[in-house]
Amino acid sequence: MIDTFPSPGWRARLPASVRPYSEQAPLAAFFLGVSSGFPYAMIGATLTTRLAQDGIDKKSVTAFSLAFLVYNFKWLWAWVVDGVPLPLSAKLGRRVTWLVLAGLLVIAAVLNLAFVDPKASLAATAWAAVLLGVAGATFDIVIDAYRIELLTPEQLGPGSGMSQYGWRIGATVAGSLALLVAAGYGWQAGYAVCALLALPAMLTGLIVGEPERHRDPSRRKGAAELWASIAGPLADFARREGAWLVLAFILVHKVGDTLSQLTVRLLFADQHYSNVEIAIYDVGFGFWAFLIGIFIGGWLYAKLGLKRSVMWSLWGMTLPNLGFAALAVYGHTNWGLAAAMGFENITSGIAGVTLVAYFSALCDLRFTAAQYSLISAAASIVGRFVTGKSAGAMIEALGYVNFYILTALLTLPGVAIFWWMARSGLVDRSIGSAGVEEPDGTVTPAAL
Repeated sequence: MIDTFPSPGWRARLPASVRPYSEQAPLAAFFLGVSSGFPYAMIGATLTTRLAQDGIDKKSVTAFSLAFLVYNFKWLWAWVVDGVPLPLSAKLGRRVTWLVLAGLLVIAAVLNLAFVDPKASLAATAWAAVLLGVAGATFDIVIDAYRIELLTPEQLGPGSGMSQYGWRIGATVAGSLALLVAAGYGWQAGYAVCALLALPAMLTGLIVGEPERHRDPSRRKGAAELWASIAGPLADFARREGAWLVLAFILVHKVGDTLSQLTVRLLFADQHYSNVEIAIYDVGFGFWAFLIGIFIGGWLYAKLGLKRSVMWSLWGMTLPNLGFAALAVYGHTNWGLAAAMGFENITSGIAGVTLVAYFSALCDLRFTAAQYSLISAAASIVGRFVTGKSAGAMIEALGYVNFYILTALLTLPGVAIFWWMARSGLVDRSIGSAGVEEPDGTVTPAAL
């Protein structure tokens, strides 16, 4: 790993609470996060707004969230990233080579989505969104593995925070830039400009180099190596004590949050918010609120440890959905929009630090890409599937107020499961080598 970041001397002048965020690996995690966040925005809120403004009906708009399901199935090919070296791997390193290739695929997929016309062919737009989902999910696989292997156990909290800072900046810049450029030059130009946001992760990999904690999954050759790459990550996770309860928590903890986030732009469209109002009061206020939330999440992680900070963040994920219900009652109000999105982003920032740190610590360093892909994909698959299949119909049947109250209730099973896991000691026993192993092979448990 090349040490090209500023020398440690300048860090000594920083406050002690800020110093961990200024280390090389957390700083690298920031730039990785920037590139990870923008493809999601391109097929999330931005595409939803584009389709709604083109007059596409609600059921069709919410069906486009099925493109996100590609992210939920990325674990099916994540083993390729762990187990298959590319031609330049010997020179650049396996992770770095994959990082560059995945970034190029994302740029191509964003440009492809830029030049399809939803009004001319909704099917072509859907396929373009799916292709971007495949490219973005592959980029995420590599970025997450690179980040986890770059961070030491004690850096998982600060590194997760910096990654979330980067993710939100990437998503916010992409969302705002696409809206503002589209207002003057059309959606094609908006998407094309945002494609450049793939560069920060690619350049970070080329500058920093291969992570020291990277472990090859197997030294066997041929069919045995292939099978170890595919089955090894799943078998290792399944052998953990309480693996199925951990998986159940991962599956259900974010259902309510996912449902609300993938439909909230429909509420804004029905309340006739303009692109400029959304850019200022949703994206703008939400951006700063998320940064505040990440700071609070880092503080909670440092003060309370992983278990209690995760517990607080899970309770926090319940409340914003009630804010959306209140916004649906009051109607078009810019300050109400700012308050609802601000509160939602604060709680998301807190959860982003604590949950990403926990999920990262669950991984085995031999299977980082595959296991984190499985964990992160499972975290939102239920909510995304329900959103794509029936969220639009649920809104039409229940109305926005009852729908968002329902999403608040759907957050409670995750709270209950994690409470039991913490009480029984299962959280401590579920940690993998990513949460305990230093680059030199010594064991240093992550703060729990």
